[in-house]
Amino acid sequence: MNLFRKKTVEDFSVSVKKSGLKKELNYMDLACLGIGSVVGSGVFVSAGQGAQIAGPAVIMSFIIAAITSGFCGLTYSELATMFPVAGSTYSYCYVAFGEIIAWIIGWNLMLEYLVSGAAVASGWSGTFVGVLKSCGINLPAAITASPLKGGIVDLPSVLIVAAITWVLYIGVTQSTKVNNIIVAIKVAVILIFIFIGVTHINPANYHPFAPYGMKGVMSGAAIIFFAFIGFDSVSTAAEETANPKRDVPIGLAICLGVTIVLYVAVACVLTGMVPFKAIDITNALPAALARVGINWGSALVGVGAVVGMISTILVILYGQVRIFMVMARDGLLPKAFSSVNKKHSTPGICTIITGVITAVICGLFPLDVIIDLCNIGTLSAFLFVSIGVIVLRKTLPNVERKFKCPGVPFVPILTVLCCLYLMISLPGVTWIRFAIWTGVGLLLYFAYGMKHSILNDEKHNCVGDKN
Repeated sequence: MNLFRKKTVEDFSVSVKKSGLKKELNYMDLACLGIGSVVGSGVFVSAGQGAQIAGPAVIMSFIIAAITSGFCGLTYSELATMFPVAGSTYSYCYVAFGEIIAWIIGWNLMLEYLVSGAAVASGWSGTFVGVLKSCGINLPAAITASPLKGGIVDLPSVLIVAAITWVLYIGVTQSTKVNNIIVAIKVAVILIFIFIGVTHINPANYHPFAPYGMKGVMSGAAIIFFAFIGFDSVSTAAEETANPKRDVPIGLAICLGVTIVLYVAVACVLTGMVPFKAIDITNALPAALARVGINWGSALVGVGAVVGMISTILVILYGQVRIFMVMARDGLLPKAFSSVNKKHSTPGICTIITGVITAVICGLFPLDVIIDLCNIGTLSAFLFVSIGVIVLRKTLPNVERKFKCPGVPFVPILTVLCCLYLMISLPGVTWIRFAIWTGVGLLLYFAYGMKHSILNDEKHNCVGDKN
């Protein structure tokens, strides 16, 4: 068996024609998908979490994470214009490195999307419960906390995942309309926080700026990288885009530009308003406004956070469904995962399975256990995308590239080094969990995927024809 057998550009063309997915999205839809995914618990939760690790220098942590994401965006744009198909990093690695590497990356992308979706749902639940509490409604801990936190199940997170799964099931057009509305609300609420909060900054809160030194800044960046996870969901929608070679790079650029500005601005205002040790990790922005006596603003931002994180969960689950679908279409997962619902033109079975798994994770595990796993899976995928740009410049030099990553090979190499540094900065226990997850994935590949791969079937068919 050839573990490094590769797909070709022609293979992608055939897969796209057979998929049955509608091509209705434009670059603004893609930009909103990206913003909807990225600007969520990252700004409402990760800002406070990063400040506990880096102090006011969390501003630098955001900038470092943003630079890494920007480099990744350049490499993604080149590959997305070469191969405008669903599957994102998984599909690119199938061409650049071969099947076994594509499987590992696809398996790690599952870790990224499932875990990040569960993490955002968990963060949403905490914010939602906080808003209810401010209104005098106290839900019992048994139905608002995971078993590891003394509860039975985090029911609000399970219910929001179920609702979003239904929206995704009924169609991508309906999903993007809902997402676009929520993104507009979310950005408006964040801008309100920035404009109100900037007038309550106390410069004394910036001292000491980096209490834990550069190590704290980099550790903060490694954790905060979670805040930028999701921009790659833009490339997972390439197959459903009217003009992917034009719209995907533009959508990525708008997404990253908007999120970087918003995140850095929020970090500056938040750490200027509140001493970093006093920031409420689970309810950072509303609590900061309440601390300076702006209760109406606190309530508004709290409600905005509850609404805003819905779009984040929606886009993350959307991306996971497409990863499942493409891997099943390639035979590495059961074919049922790739079936498209005739009524709604969506991967129905795959959508339901994704929703169920995500609901189980967020219902039974707390946020702090979930978040680190998400980061390392994403960084490993970004690393391979960057290497893939260099490899494909050599192996497929004649394939049309509507967008070319500048500074190859230097920009991709720099991206690889940034990703590796952030991965090294993650806790050791995260690496152990990551190794276990990867090991389980390899067992599944050798037990099922290797035998059922469509490339394996094609090889046998070719042998049969010769005989």
